[in-house]
Amino acid sequence: MIRATADDAGVRADRFLATQLPALSRARLQALIEQGQVTLDGAPIKASLRLRGGEAFEVALPPPVEATPRPEALPLSVVFQDRDLLVVDKAAGMVVHPGAGHSSGTLVNALLHHVRDLGGVGGELRPGIVHRLDKDTSGLLIIAKHEVALRALQAAFKAREVEKTYVALVQGAPPDSGTFRTLHARHPTQRLRFTGKTKRGKEAVTHFHTVKRFADAARVEVQLETGRTHQIRMHFAEAGFPLLSDALYGTRASRRPQLIGRQALHAWKLAFAHPRTGKALAFTAPLPADWRAAERSLGATPR
Repeated sequence: MIRATADDAGVRADRFLATQLPALSRARLQALIEQGQVTLDGAPIKASLRLRGGEAFEVALPPPVEATPRPEALPLSVVFQDRDLLVVDKAAGMVVHPGAGHSSGTLVNALLHHVRDLGGVGGELRPGIVHRLDKDTSGLLIIAKHEVALRALQAAFKAREVEKTYVALVQGAPPDSGTFRTLHARHPTQRLRFTGKTKRGKEAVTHFHTVKRFADAARVEVQLETGRTHQIRMHFAEAGFPLLSDALYGTRASRRPQLIGRQALHAWKLAFAHPRTGKALAFTAPLPADWRAAERSLGATPR
């Protein structure tokens, strides 16, 4: 049972329930409402219902049905491959693994087609996945081909032995260099977001330096000391330099879909020790076409 308070008066029912059930998207909640799975005093509700305060809602969640991912012959940019692992350059717009609303067309579907016997490494739904990128973030990802490599690579990430360098296009004029050192926790009211403005949370550390300036934006190189969810997006937004076209953390000025149609974040470099041989490996992923077009539109100015 989910109960509204007097402070919730006037809020739409679907918006209120979305804040109370952050694991569900608003679209998923609206679908449940349309199916009659959300009730008030035993009666189905409408998504547009305006709260008066004090309502008690019942939400029935059908048990999830998890399907084993199927191999799909999808485009896959392989940067490196051997018998233990591969490094891929993920395209923006590709989801890493199947989940709600994404049962196909994911990186995992492509990997299962490309790599023999990958299924089951680390779990059926996320075979071989060592770390992740947001759907609209492009760039480098490491995939383990067997359990021993998976455990070794996950341990290296946990021990902060993997060097991760990103590039981002941000709104405004950030300093030449700097470090964000904050806590990291889910935002108290906007449940899809994270915040560093919290009294409790995990440590989040981001180092950056500015490499190119434009009239009202800049390209920054970012090195992660920690790897929290949305860490780069959160840190730059809360410092007043949100990533261009970041729909979740951006401002009216920084949301520029005509310039680039997704958050301007690219996993540019990875450096780590090979999990079997210990050999130092380092890879880079070139800036994608939409990024290069955005920079041409911005027009570089002297630093």
